[in-house]
Amino acid sequence: MLLIWNRPGFTEELTEQDRTALFGEVDEIMKELTETGELVDGQALANPSQTMTVRQIDGSTEIVDGPFMESKEQFAGYLTVECDSPQRAAEIAARWPDVRYGGAMEVRPVMEQAGTEM
Repeated sequence: MLLIWNRPGFTEELTEQDRTALFGEVDEIMKELTETGELVDGQALANPSQTMTVRQIDGSTEIVDGPFMESKEQFAGYLTVECDSPQRAAEIAARWPDVRYGGAMEVRPVMEQAGTEM
């Protein structure tokens, strides 16, 4: 799974030309992954302002509005890919345009039902 981390709203800071180019790159990568059969699934997430965080504190469940991460980056979406190797997944992640704008892509194996990856 490729987890997309970026700074919310960064695309609004780009020029229209840069924003169009960025979304064009995403479209190209998605088309390629679809054609190669590597794309399994993918979704963008809604604005972090619509987030709720659920925690257990002193035996009581607490639900609060917002993502309270200790970073400027927020989990923005994901791609699930089926690749021949972790290195191929990292190659795909390295091409994701958000990375050039201060974001990051986390490449993480998905645990199989047997859970042998633990």
